[in-house]
Amino acid sequence: MTQPQTQAPPVQEDSRIQAALDHLRAILVPGESLETYAVQRRIFALTSRRIVVGATSGRLIALTRNLFGGYQVSDVRWQDLKEVKLAVGMLGADVTVYVLDHADLAVNEQTAGTHHFPGLRKDEAQNLYRTCQAQQQAWREKRRIRELEELRARSGGLSVSGAVGGTVGGGAGMAGGGDPVERLKAAKEMLANGLITDSEFEAIKAKVVAGL
Repeated sequence: MTQPQTQAPPVQEDSRIQAALDHLRAILVPGESLETYAVQRRIFALTSRRIVVGATSGRLIALTRNLFGGYQVSDVRWQDLKEVKLAVGMLGADVTVYVLDHADLAVNEQTAGTHHFPGLRKDEAQNLYRTCQAQQQAWREKRRIRELEELRARSGGLSVSGAVGGTVGGGAGMAGGGDPVERLKAAKEMLANGLITDSEFEAIKAKVVAGL
């Protein structure tokens, strides 16, 4: 008779790692929750202090234990995350996080800094990577939509709702009002930055010309 499978018991961390996790939870702001974490394997911390990295509902937090107690804390807001990379080796996994120099717009993004976390436990690093990727994609889409709204405002009400997931619309700003040259210029800028497709640009151009 087949015995029913049981879930693996939770990992029992040693006292130092548990203390770091307790400290991490203690610095969370109201409403913020710890979603996953990754611990640096001891073999990778022979020449440095061991690192614990936590992904919360609002940011990525890294804790490095000081030589004489306490922790150094660094964090990255999800809206500042540009890219995350994962490299899995024989003994551990590395997670590298690239941070934006600003989080306002999705166009012309520049990298302001890099956070490298080497030698993390493999399973934990992969979970951390997936959480970072999900946040990266979500915030990139938010920045893209905001960029569309910024360009729409600059073009005098040019409607580009199709680039966000609907049909490109005309509206009053498309048919009349505002400088047609400026509206076409804004549409070309969106096309060059990949915010709209060729067909959407042609539809916008046709409506601007029709409104002359």
